[in-house]
Amino acid sequence: MDWKIFILAIMLLGHAYRMILNIVSYKSAGNPTPDSVKDVYDKDTYIRWKKYSAEKNRLGILSTIISLFVTLILLLTNCHAAVSSVFGKSVFGQMAAVLTFQILVDWVVNIFLNYYETMVVEQKFGFNRSTMKTFVIDQIRSLIIEALITFFLMSALMLLHRAMGNWVILLFTGVMFVFTLLISFLYPILSRIGNKFEPLEDGELKDKLMALLTKNGYQVKGIKVMDASRRTTKLNAYFTGFGKLKTIVLFDNLVNAMSVDEICAVFAHELGHGLHKDVLKQQIMNLGNLLLMAVAAWIAIIVGGMHTAFGFAGVNYGFAYILMGMMLSLIQPLTGMGISAYSRFAEYRADRQAVKEGHGEALVTALKKLAKENFAHLAPSKALVVLEYSHPPLAERIEAIEKALK
Repeated sequence: MDWKIFILAIMLLGHAYRMILNIVSYKSAGNPTPDSVKDVYDKDTYIRWKKYSAEKNRLGILSTIISLFVTLILLLTNCHAAVSSVFGKSVFGQMAAVLTFQILVDWVVNIFLNYYETMVVEQKFGFNRSTMKTFVIDQIRSLIIEALITFFLMSALMLLHRAMGNWVILLFTGVMFVFTLLISFLYPILSRIGNKFEPLEDGELKDKLMALLTKNGYQVKGIKVMDASRRTTKLNAYFTGFGKLKTIVLFDNLVNAMSVDEICAVFAHELGHGLHKDVLKQQIMNLGNLLLMAVAAWIAIIVGGMHTAFGFAGVNYGFAYILMGMMLSLIQPLTGMGISAYSRFAEYRADRQAVKEGHGEALVTALKKLAKENFAHLAPSKALVVLEYSHPPLAERIEAIEKALK
């Protein structure tokens, strides 16, 4: 088999899928708005949304084209093999050389796209509050975190494979699962890097939220307000942590933009996720994704022809990481549809929890505010929803809430 053509074909298909998603999203901006959500945007805001959506999708298309162009050049010129000996002739050194090179290339390409998205597009439409200093620090931080995670996982794979041979799939899956759980446990700590969290002030809002928790016998470590307004005007709330260490995080934008009843409605929705252990269930579902990732990694290291086709003398574990990413770009959209379908089901169920707590009508107004402030797509194509939406479209959620209220 000509492995070079095979890998290039996989890479092209992965980019083609991303391009199709961007084009479908771009065209769906012209879909008619359902009657139940026509009041979310006034005429001028709707025009702004269409322009914002068009710019974001054009940027997505440009990003895909640039990624395709850069990847093609690197693969056709066997560039990874050329840099593989920079850190020495050891197996680890050659892996480190390829990983460092690829991470830096991706970072350099993405920093310009991220700058345009954050400091131009988001700024133009009034969402960005990041200063240049904050933006640069965030980009450097993301580079360091990505490099640490990538080197840890690929070092683990290399050590396991060299110690145990090809019988490494299940062990590597276990390592990745434990690692993802560890990241989830550490997220409350990691998220403090670059963000400030303050306890929710005493008062009516806190009393109502605590009463809601007590009523359902639900314990959390605390309710925190995050200074999201330093970076964005968008609204959000989420659970983080596990067990009694769970923390509820509210964006300060959300606290400032919504009434007490609306915040309670959003809180009751998040409580629904907690009561049904949706985060834990999704972690378990991710085991399937991790197994696929391990299988892709296994294929990438046992098929030596994939490496020699691109100029390597033998298997390079850093290049195996790149090959794994290409294979997953075709596999994960299929598994992702299943996980997204469950996520949409969980969102409907969490909405019903808010209705059960007596906050159904407030949830409708809160969701409309969230949609408006986050510039949500009110009429996405069904294909787009099935392929990548983790939340149901707003009109469908409102319809379900109104049925539950009746």
